[in-house]
Amino acid sequence: MDLGLNNKIALITAASQGLGKASALSIANEGAKVIICSRDKEKISKSAKEIKDKSGSEVISFQADLSNEGDISKMVESIIKKYGRIDILVNNTGGPKAGFFDEINDDDWLQTFESTFLSAVRLTRHVLPSMKRNKWGRIINISSVSAKQPIDNLILSNGVRMSVHGWAKTLSNQIASENILINNVCPGFTKTERVQALVSKQAKDLDVSEDQVVNTISSSIPAKRVGKPEELADLVTFLASEKSSYITGQSIAVDGGVSSLPI
Repeated sequence: MDLGLNNKIALITAASQGLGKASALSIANEGAKVIICSRDKEKISKSAKEIKDKSGSEVISFQADLSNEGDISKMVESIIKKYGRIDILVNNTGGPKAGFFDEINDDDWLQTFESTFLSAVRLTRHVLPSMKRNKWGRIINISSVSAKQPIDNLILSNGVRMSVHGWAKTLSNQIASENILINNVCPGFTKTERVQALVSKQAKDLDVSEDQVVNTISSSIPAKRVGKPEELADLVTFLASEKSSYITGQSIAVDGGVSSLPI
């Protein structure tokens, strides 16, 4: 299937590892010119080289802190100056820290709001004018199944990611007539560095092995396994393509059947 992504300009954030990196590779494999960013200059440069070598597509990287609007503005301006437009924006950030309600303070809430919610709002605000000029755009927010099916010890993610969904749904209604589509993808337990860190923390808290934690998690998933990053990345790529032309304002889970709430 030709997804119509050849020579599209795609910005994927927080792509030095995990779901962001997998999404960047998947989109690059379809012939798009890919821009990736991360706070870690060394890691994002290494990721750009790996994606370029595997895909054969043009890949460039930026060092940027997504909680800093100055970094976002400077990065987007540089991309527009080089390519003239941005066709695809994949909003992604590192997941908020784990913890229960009484373990979380105001600074944690504010930091999560800044990094998870405002980063998506600010990036979209800077990218939208280019999309509107070209009457074409795709915005995909990498969220979490926790926004559809809350996870007990991820209260920061549960709370703030739902606000991303509300904002995205509202915005989708305002820009759909301009052929700009915005959707959320909601990964469940997927084999990434983020999930590995959560598994390690839970194993330590419960004084059990990491394998035991993974087995317990897998047994609660209808598919009886954790996901692979490329399974989420393939959905991101489809939603970024010409083939997704009548899908907007949706929150789609890639979770092996875990979630049940129709949000």
